[in-house]
Amino acid sequence: MVGAEGALLALFGVALFAATVNGALGYGFSSLTVPLALLFFPNRVLSPALVLVELAINSWLVVMNRQSLAAARGRAMPIIIGLIPGILIGSYLLTSANPGVLKFWTYVVLLPLILSQAAGYRRPIHSERAVGVPLGVGVGVLYSTTTISGPPLAMLFNNQGIEKNEFRAALGTVRIVETTVTAVVYCFLGLFTSRSIHLLMPIAPAVLLGLPLGTYVIRHLPSETFRRVCMSFDAWIVGFGLARAILDLRLLGSLGAYGIWGAVILFDLYLLYRYFLTGGVHARIESLSLLNAQTTSAKS
Repeated sequence: MVGAEGALLALFGVALFAATVNGALGYGFSSLTVPLALLFFPNRVLSPALVLVELAINSWLVVMNRQSLAAARGRAMPIIIGLIPGILIGSYLLTSANPGVLKFWTYVVLLPLILSQAAGYRRPIHSERAVGVPLGVGVGVLYSTTTISGPPLAMLFNNQGIEKNEFRAALGTVRIVETTVTAVVYCFLGLFTSRSIHLLMPIAPAVLLGLPLGTYVIRHLPSETFRRVCMSFDAWIVGFGLARAILDLRLLGSLGAYGIWGAVILFDLYLLYRYFLTGGVHARIESLSLLNAQTTSAKS
């Protein structure tokens, strides 16, 4: 077993990596932090600390993309309407549900969302406003129990193919509302305990280092490749967490539980292979086109 100091050190490392990804992509902090941190801390202790950190991160995100707030407001509003009842339901579950069962369902919900991101799934939704309210309810439940909402929101906004700054502004707008409302509800329910606040000690400096680092890194890497690799890493983490939760609940034996994790890894490796193979083909086609254009220009 990892001691208290080791758990806090591990949390710093995880939060640093997650904050770097968030600085690069505009989301991903909680979806990367939570699956690993749940191995050391229960949802009820971890979530209140992450809500406070997320409030600061999302405020930074909105300020950095404030020029696109007007365009993003219309996309964000239907989701915000659905957030309130979802957050109330999720906060109640956080205080009353069995921690092991809650952890299990966290991984079950996250895994298909993250694998869809790793696969680069795109399917534009024509009735975005009609989908917004029920999506907001689901996001509210997921966020208030786990502080994770990036994958479903990113999937929606990525599917719609909106411009990067508008994407970040819409994401930040929704998440500022969800973090603020969740923090108020947590306070009312007495979830901000000294144990939760103590987790800010490793998380806060990791975020302060990681956000600007991610902003720098993404300037020198293809954003889609970076996103796919990060989501793939996240899928491996969630698959492992799901296996551990299954073992803790005694739903399957070791062979069955870790067999699920192995299946997740194999499927994700296939997705990565397909992405890099396709990317290589596209790169070769572009190079040949450029070479042909240069040859034609030289002949003429």
